[in-house]
Amino acid sequence: MALSNVPRDYDWGSATLLPELQGRAPSGAPEAEVWFGDHPGSPAMTSDGRPLNVWLEDEAAGFGIPPRLPYLLKLLAAGSSLSIQSHPSRAEAAAGFAREEAAGIDRDAADRTYRDENHKPELIVAVSDTFTALAGLRDLAATRRLLGTLGAAGAAVAARLPQEDEDPGAQGDAMRETIAWLLSGDAGAEIDAIVAAGEAAESDEFAAELALLRTLGKAYPDDPGVVIALLMNLIVLTRGEGLFVPAGVLHAYQAGLGVEIMAASDNVLRGGLTPKHINVGELVRLLDPAPGLPPVLRPSPQDGAAAFEVDVPDFALTHAIVPAGRPVSVAVGGPAIVLGTAGAVTVRGAETGESITLEPGEAVFVTPDEHAVRLDGHGEAFVAEPGAEA
Repeated sequence: MALSNVPRDYDWGSATLLPELQGRAPSGAPEAEVWFGDHPGSPAMTSDGRPLNVWLEDEAAGFGIPPRLPYLLKLLAAGSSLSIQSHPSRAEAAAGFAREEAAGIDRDAADRTYRDENHKPELIVAVSDTFTALAGLRDLAATRRLLGTLGAAGAAVAARLPQEDEDPGAQGDAMRETIAWLLSGDAGAEIDAIVAAGEAAESDEFAAELALLRTLGKAYPDDPGVVIALLMNLIVLTRGEGLFVPAGVLHAYQAGLGVEIMAASDNVLRGGLTPKHINVGELVRLLDPAPGLPPVLRPSPQDGAAAFEVDVPDFALTHAIVPAGRPVSVAVGGPAIVLGTAGAVTVRGAETGESITLEPGEAVFVTPDEHAVRLDGHGEAFVAEPGAEA
């Protein structure tokens, strides 16, 4: 069953990446995300004219599956920075949702933090040649070297960082305090000084980070996220590489086209580079303050299919590279979505034999009774499905 949707026009979206993928003229507006899923905020449309969430409500029982997908699959096209953010664990989300329900905060209120009871781990895989992201907190010694390129302005922030020889608990407390201070509204002079110093700062080691500082300083003047970004790892994925972001890890995608899959949730704890509400206390309380580089996932293809290993029950994602004349078979253990990203790939159900050919940016919903899909043609596709324990 074919799926389609229209791009969402968030300000950070690229005007060209999605049109180039789909071989069409740009609309002139930013095109940030295309959602392929049943999320009520932007459900995909099925070929029979029903939104996918309505189709599942009507038909899921016949396939012995729940009427909601546990995952949301997207094409994401970043032309500028998304907000710095993290997400709660499932237990934290349930507790926070209950608190805000008891407090009578409307679920659509701008200052609402928990809009559901679910966690939101996510995986982004580069589809463009490169995909740039901020993710996780950088090694403290390296961050001190970076801040050292910014003179007195950098030293003022460095003085608030944890010491490398402190125990992890004390380090974590100090990092939370530093981020809370930056977001408190009391660090305006320091933020302005960092942005000003970045205009002239030079470093072979941190040339990319300083270039990003200048970009963010122009786009988000006076925003504390400009300085928080300096505390984070700058990661550049190459095509086919993935980045998994678990609960509590700060991240902000910067530039590029990717396939993103996440648990079905709207729970976002923002930490800068945004005009939206920032719940500082909740963000720092649930923050994972441990420094370190998040692992970049580089799965090895087996018979044309490369599965990204992530330890969550909500979703699984497989990247299929289909050479001409060499079909690829991918087993599916639940309701699946296949998304084409290159060439022309024909998706054929293993049980019914029904088939649909996907051009880049097109998707098809596969019911679980197919058990597997056969991919023919010449191109690439991603297969999303629930995780093994969902």
